[in-house]
Amino acid sequence: MNLVALAARCRAEHDYNPLCDAIPYVRFLGISVSEEAGEFISQLAFRPRNIGNPALPALHGGVVGAFLETTAILELVWAQETLMIPKIINITIDYLRPAGPVTTYARGTITKRGRRIANVTVEAWQGDRSRPVAIAHCHFLLELTP
Repeated sequence: MNLVALAARCRAEHDYNPLCDAIPYVRFLGISVSEEAGEFISQLAFRPRNIGNPALPALHGGVVGAFLETTAILELVWAQETLMIPKIINITIDYLRPAGPVTTYARGTITKRGRRIANVTVEAWQGDRSRPVAIAHCHFLLELTP
């Protein structure tokens, strides 16, 4: 099954973890998703191999960035009616504090969705949602037809 068909099935079943499992890098990082009270929440399970600074310890910035980008893509797939996977145009990440060795959560918000371009903001936190560890601002190209 290709990713577009899998995304359609996941959308119909309201379970996006099969889509996460189908993407090797997402599976490697340990990203999963859930729908909670109408919100799409991503989780990055702590794995020792995701540590970038063992002195603190803190998650590698690339892992946090990949988690934020993945959350934005999955938010668009969850919210949109098209079956195409969005393509990243650019991403800007604000690292606000070290992400420690615990589960990290993220929530994406579509700030503007046009016919061809979508803007998504993603906040990641650990424990206290009001104290994000990183924020991403993303722009995506939306394909209108498969």
